[in-house]
Amino acid sequence: MDNWTRVSEFILLGLSEQPQQQEVLFGLSCGLYLTGCLGNMLTLLAIVSDPHLHSPMYFFLCNLSLLDICFTSTTIPKMLLNHLSGHTTISSSACLAQMYFFIAFGAADSILLSAMAYDRYLAICCPLQYMTIMSVLRCALLVVVPWVLSNLISMVHTILMTHLSFCTNRIPHFFCDLNALIKLSCSDTQVNKMLVLVFGSSVVLVPFVCIMASYTLIAVAVWKVPSTRGKWKAFSTCVSHLCVVFLFYGTIIGVYFKPTSLHTTQRDTAATMMYTMVAPMLNPFIYSLRNRDLKSALRKLLSENHFAKPL
Repeated sequence: MDNWTRVSEFILLGLSEQPQQQEVLFGLSCGLYLTGCLGNMLTLLAIVSDPHLHSPMYFFLCNLSLLDICFTSTTIPKMLLNHLSGHTTISSSACLAQMYFFIAFGAADSILLSAMAYDRYLAICCPLQYMTIMSVLRCALLVVVPWVLSNLISMVHTILMTHLSFCTNRIPHFFCDLNALIKLSCSDTQVNKMLVLVFGSSVVLVPFVCIMASYTLIAVAVWKVPSTRGKWKAFSTCVSHLCVVFLFYGTIIGVYFKPTSLHTTQRDTAATMMYTMVAPMLNPFIYSLRNRDLKSALRKLLSENHFAKPL
């Protein structure tokens, strides 16, 4: 880590350099983070506490909630703390750790969303074979594989980052983003940039294509449903899911796959807020509150009788 340790700390410039904008963005970020964490935590607790929800779909949703909490907690609390304390520095080791976990949780989140789309495809298009195909072992693999792959990818990026030298320690972002750090480097970053595209394609573009293929097949199956009411309900659910998918993947693709000449700090920061704050905050509401069984479990979890101790 000789090259990395030439810079002992980095300065995070935050969401904006304008004081008035900083206050507004701080309040917005704090609200989105707390709402997202609360929604995901309630979803996780409701699924774990209700035996009726111990099925593949809710198993994936539970893991998504856990990932979303970890993903947002990697960057947002540090950014909020920096704003409150007035200290915008982060040590090189902490910066490296933040980058590692941000990539790991983000990549796992992306792959898991494709696993959830595959699960919904099987449930709707192959209902008779669903329980046979989605065995306990397969469900476990569909969750473990994203965690393993994402950590391996993150490890490669982190190791390569330790071999870079930096021209400046001022990061024009609110966290230690991989692209932002590569741009600050004085070293040859061709390998780093190539792996961003290669690994990015495997954990962003491939899952996105799989999700779109799954929902296309689901839409074809739903179109054949004779009931107009049932058809409309299924389509509205699919559309709400796809809105979050487009928000999450669209902003990530815009940040990491857009030509360098089209990048601006303001646009990248706004896009990053979409997939690091807004999308994780929306997930529990889109996937959970439209689900009758989960809403029932949430009411049971929050009811006084649920917490009352037996006499």
